[in-house]
Amino acid sequence: MNILYEDTALVVLDKPAGLTSEEGVPAALRQRWGRPDAYVGVIHRLDTGVSGLMVYARTPGAAAALTKQVTESQQAYAILDGRAEAGPGAPAQPCFLKTYRAVIAGGPDEQLPPEGILRDYLFKDSRKGRVFPVSRPRKGVKEAVLEYRIAATAEDGAFSLADITLHTGRTHQIRVQFASRKHPLWGDGKYGSRAKGAIALQSARLQFFHPVSGEKMEFALAMPAGEPWDLFRALSR
Repeated sequence: MNILYEDTALVVLDKPAGLTSEEGVPAALRQRWGRPDAYVGVIHRLDTGVSGLMVYARTPGAAAALTKQVTESQQAYAILDGRAEAGPGAPAQPCFLKTYRAVIAGGPDEQLPPEGILRDYLFKDSRKGRVFPVSRPRKGVKEAVLEYRIAATAEDGAFSLADITLHTGRTHQIRVQFASRKHPLWGDGKYGSRAKGAIALQSARLQFFHPVSGEKMEFALAMPAGEPWDLFRALSR
């Protein structure tokens, strides 16, 4: 677990795949600090099999301030993508930004243009540990929205690199929305990938305002090493 920034209010880190964001990371931080009772506030989440940038609060006050940024950003996204109307005092722009990169099967097609916004209703089946797209709202169903851009496609068209910004934060959202359009993420056998290996999804960029100083904080990670990322590293040279 690589820590990129740390102060008395928060810590920003690169979560490795295989470590849970709600229990594994806080436990690892407490062990690192030698403080088994240290406060670690979970602000957002990543699937266990996904790696990348996360921010954790070190005080309840910082946790409240960061969580407020997340909530206001979700409200701003809902206004921007038409799910809600702007009212008095509504946030104009998101302030807590999370951008992902993923390797998906195939290239742009009728179901997945080179860039755009994906909208789905998703149902989480906790007994099966899976999320399913459904046709209409009902009990237990939540709307999921993301925007994406296909940054590159392999010469044989087998895989593409996508940049993704979440408007909502649903369980397995990116994985399910692309898989439902016949473009599962590399290594995501749960949702239809035939490629063997870790899920090719990374929380690549993170932006927010420091909960104490108000300073704009921006972090970015390089593309991971290894398959299938190396394919697109070659294309970018």
